Amino acid sequence: MVGYAFMGAAHSQAWRTVNRVYDLPAQVRMTMLCGRDAAKVADAAGRLGWAAHTTDWRHLVASDEVDVVDICTPGDSHAEIALAALAAGKHVLCEKPLANTVAEARSMAAAAAVAQASGARSMCGFNYRRVPAVAMMRRLVAEGRLGVIRHVRAAYLQDWIVDPQFPLVWRLQRDRAGSGALGDVGAHIIDLTQFVTGQRITGVSAVTETFVKERPLPAQSHGLAAHAADGVAPVDGRGPVPVDGQGPATGPVTVDDAAVFVARLDGGALATYEASRFATGRKNSLRVEINGSLGTVAFDLERLNELEFYDATRPTAEQGFTRILMTEQEHPYMSAWWPPGHLIGYEHTFTHQARDFVEAVATGVDPTPSFADGLQVQLVLDAVTRSAELGSLWAQVEPTLAAVPA
Repeated sequence: MVGYAFMGAAHSQAWRTVNRVYDLPAQVRMTMLCGRDAAKVADAAGRLGWAAHTTDWRHLVASDEVDVVDICTPGDSHAEIALAALAAGKHVLCEKPLANTVAEARSMAAAAAVAQASGARSMCGFNYRRVPAVAMMRRLVAEGRLGVIRHVRAAYLQDWIVDPQFPLVWRLQRDRAGSGALGDVGAHIIDLTQFVTGQRITGVSAVTETFVKERPLPAQSHGLAAHAADGVAPVDGRGPVPVDGQGPATGPVTVDDAAVFVARLDGGALATYEASRFATGRKNSLRVEINGSLGTVAFDLERLNELEFYDATRPTAEQGFTRILMTEQEHPYMSAWWPPGHLIGYEHTFTHQARDFVEAVATGVDPTPSFADGLQVQLVLDAVTRSAELGSLWAQVEPTLAAVPA
C-alpha cells in the first residue's frame, strides 16, 4: 500500500479484517507499506500491521512479494503509480477520484484494459457502493420496485475547512488534488447515484465557489485533521513564514470550496447535486434520494444502517415511508456480521470493498467499479468544471468508450 494516513488507515483496517470475517478464496498478507518519511512510515507500518516498509514506491511495485498495489496517495501520483504497477503485472486498487485529469484517467483506463488481457485486475475505490443500504437501493431499482426513475437528488456536505485559518493543505491545491469539494466528496455522489440508478450523467450545468481564497501555509509539525495529509510533505516544510512581521505567510486556494449542479441522466431522469466543505455543522453528511413512478428510496449516511422506502403500489391507506433496518442476514454484505439489529459502521465499507476485490482477483473476474468507471466519473467532474468556468452553460459529458481500446 502506498500512503498511510486517513485512507491508508481505513484500507489497512480492511486488509487486517477481511479474511477474519469472510471465507475468501485467497489469503491477504500485508507485505509492504510505502511513505515518503522514513520514520513516520516505519511507525505506521507497526501500528497498521504491515510486515515491511519503504520510502520508494518503485521498490514496492518491483517486489516479487507483492501481488496487489493499493494506492492511497493524493491524486497527483495516482497515474504514475498505477501505470507502473499494471505494467509490472500487479493487481491495482486505486482510491477515488481515479486521477487529477481526464488525460491521466484515460491513460489509466487504457492501461487497465491492456493489463486485463494478461490477468492483472484493477478497481477504483468508491467505498460507499459497499454500504448495505446503498447496495439494497440498487437492488430495489434493478428489480423495478421504483418504476421509471424521474428524479435524483444527492448532497455531500462537510465543514472541516470553514475556519479561514485552517492551513493550506494539499487538498486545497489543484496541482495536488485536482479539484476541491467537487472531486473530494462530489465524486462519491456522482458514482453512487449512477451505481444505484444504472444511469449515466450525460450533461450538466454547474456553479462552483471558493469562499476563502488565501490560507496560512502549514507548519510541518502542525496537527492537521485526518483529511489533511496522506504521508506527504506539507506545502512549505519551513512552516508559516512571517511576512514583514505581519504574521504567517499565506498561499492561494486553487480549488473549489463548493460545487452545485443540475444534470440529465441517459435514462431520462433529472438530477441535482451539491458538494461542499463549507456546510457549517455538517461533518460528513451524505444523502441520496431517488424518486420513481412507483416509489421512492432515500439514504442518509448519518443513519448508515437504515433505508427509507416508499411503495406507491400499496393501498392508499397503507402508504408511507418505511424505515428498513439494514441488519438482516439477507441484506447485502450482512451475512458475515452480527445478529439482526446489531449495527455496523463506516470502516465496514472498506472491509466489504476488500472482500469484493480479493474475491474478484482470486476468481479471475473483473472487479467493479473498474478504471473505466473511474474515468467516467472523471469525465463528469471535467464537465462540471467546464460548465462552471463558462458561467453555468450546459456542458456535455464526453463519452467513455474512446478511452479504452476495443
